[in-house]
Amino acid sequence: MAASSSPIQPLLCNPISTSTTKPQISNHHPTLNFTFTPARRKWFTRATVKSAAKTVDTESRLVEESVNTIRFLAVDAVEKANSGHPGLPMGCAPLGHILFDEVMKYNPKNPYWFNRDRFVLSAGHGCMLHYALLHLAGYDSVQEEDLKSFRQWGSKTPGHPENFVTPGIEVTTGPLGQGIANAVGLALAEKHLASRYNKPGHAIVDHYTYVILGDGCQMEGVSNEACSLAAHWGLGKLIAFYDDNHISIDGDTDIAFTENVDKRFEGLGWHVIWVKNGNSGYDEIREAIEEARSVADRPSLIKVTTTIGFGSPNKANSYSAHGSALGAKEVEATRKNLGWAHEAFHVPDDVKEHWSRHISEGKVVETEWNEKFAAYENKYKEDATELKALISGELPVGWEKALPTYTPDIPGDATRNLSQQCLNALAKVLPGLLGGSADLASSNMTLLKMFGDLQKDTPEERNIRFGVREHGMGAICNGIAHHTKGLIPYCATFFVFTDYMRPAIRLAALSESRVIYVMTHDSIGLGEDGPTHQPVEHISSFRAMPNILMLRPADGNETAGAYRVAILNTKCPSVLALSRQKLPNLNGTAIEKVEKGGYVLSDNSSNNKPDVILIGTGSELEIAVKAGDELREDGKAVRVVSFVSWELFDEQSDEYKESVLPSGVTARVSIEAGSTFGWEKLVGKKGRAIGIDRFGASAPAGRIYKEFGLTVEAVTEAAKAVCQG
Repeated sequence: MAASSSPIQPLLCNPISTSTTKPQISNHHPTLNFTFTPARRKWFTRATVKSAAKTVDTESRLVEESVNTIRFLAVDAVEKANSGHPGLPMGCAPLGHILFDEVMKYNPKNPYWFNRDRFVLSAGHGCMLHYALLHLAGYDSVQEEDLKSFRQWGSKTPGHPENFVTPGIEVTTGPLGQGIANAVGLALAEKHLASRYNKPGHAIVDHYTYVILGDGCQMEGVSNEACSLAAHWGLGKLIAFYDDNHISIDGDTDIAFTENVDKRFEGLGWHVIWVKNGNSGYDEIREAIEEARSVADRPSLIKVTTTIGFGSPNKANSYSAHGSALGAKEVEATRKNLGWAHEAFHVPDDVKEHWSRHISEGKVVETEWNEKFAAYENKYKEDATELKALISGELPVGWEKALPTYTPDIPGDATRNLSQQCLNALAKVLPGLLGGSADLASSNMTLLKMFGDLQKDTPEERNIRFGVREHGMGAICNGIAHHTKGLIPYCATFFVFTDYMRPAIRLAALSESRVIYVMTHDSIGLGEDGPTHQPVEHISSFRAMPNILMLRPADGNETAGAYRVAILNTKCPSVLALSRQKLPNLNGTAIEKVEKGGYVLSDNSSNNKPDVILIGTGSELEIAVKAGDELREDGKAVRVVSFVSWELFDEQSDEYKESVLPSGVTARVSIEAGSTFGWEKLVGKKGRAIGIDRFGASAPAGRIYKEFGLTVEAVTEAAKAVCQG
């Protein structure tokens, strides 16, 4: 790329001219099209008043010192922990420096300021780069002691970035490819909100999403799924930096990765730029960012060729610098090679002074935005009120009243259809609800009928078409959820295809993302499609996953109740397993009962001493109800319990649990069209769990249920047996 022709070089850049012409001081940055704040201008003026030549020398020295500070904070932290990945921070330090020191807008003292630029380190193993930048910029979350506690128990600097641990970290990354997909979600959320709330002369929602991804991210399929959608949606404020260092854990990427990434992204529809010298080509990096920011109709990929472990005499450009500490001797050799005569974790005073301005500048930037918002609110009060609620996460008063209720006289329906009724009712009162399906909207029943499709030219709409990209869909929704508290993304596919998106679901649970997974065709009840499409082990597997609600409603009220708890639980995702087949609206169900997880649906016993307890979930609760009726005709005292969610039941008091499942009653039978794994904790050793512990079959649903023994007769026989035992 051509060097800038400006007589004044950008702040902290390599010299490209030795002109002694006295520069003209301006508040306007010549390369990145932003204005210097008073603090930045003061520093710049002091540095340039004597001569441009001296300024160039000063800037060159300071940028190198700042970049090396970043490198050695990472090196020292990894060395002290004797664990971590020093190579990426050493290679990407110049890029990180330019982004956080010159380009991005943020307020270190308020990491959650709404209109900040977002930064995602998709190559999360290199997180010491991010921690070092947060430390230099003045974030309270990363002090020197936190750097020294890298990867230690209770540290704010864990081994991979965790948004719920470290303010300043936007999303949890580490599993490669997830971060770039999250960034697509962040950028989509920005475009969506900007299109809904910005007005002429009032660009209230206006920020960029920057992301660094590596070779490993490029190899993972989820990144391609998400990046395909990013181009389709025209996310011009998404700028991705590809750390092109040609090294992975096993060695040079040539052993397994020889595709032309540039051409692939061009084919996806991205604007592609190549910075050939990412080690010291500061002007190249700046000009690439400027070019990317000028492209508004599509995302930009800036391939930055770097040297992993830059500065290490014996380990640079090798896998040895990737995933382990350099070792004391190599650290010393690197210090000598880069002229770094400082003790571990040292930040030179001039670097510290220079970076300290971000605290005051960040406060100014946020204050200016608040003033702009006040003017916006004065003119567009209703929109401003709604946007403020989305930013804070405050739900509208009385929103729950929009949920439909059902009585037994209302004809039965598949819970996937009842789900659509709930979604459409909620969309009218929850402005942050948006989502879609992986090419199955007409089958998952997830379309919001009062809205159109969110597309490149209609980003204000709320139906998202993900195409056949389950994994990308899940990861994008995580990004949407973390952009703004009040955004509530949902996504859908057949329940069995959660296998395609499980890594994203797990990260949603880990990172406390409120994402609602609308998973239909939840059992062998889908029938003729056969075992490839019939989930068996899936319910149990999600019950085993921490911090996620696994909900299997049995009728309309329970479906509405499942949505209620999914929306109220702001720090965990929810899986709704929904039927394809029609189910009756049962007597005794209620929206508010679902929050208990399990509750007594019917009972003819006294003193909390039934002869037998029948437990059902989802489509099998109807079977338990019918079996209970037959057993009562035979004189049995029978309690039928609906168990919508194990996780919610576990949260209840011991007294409540005893009132539903009294410990003195060991005659228990459960029925669920899925694996019996885990049911012993509820039915006990003397109880009986009826389910499916093999793959399904292709046949009409009724025949399959009969062949697998999921029948009223099977439940009544099991109940009689456990009563005798």
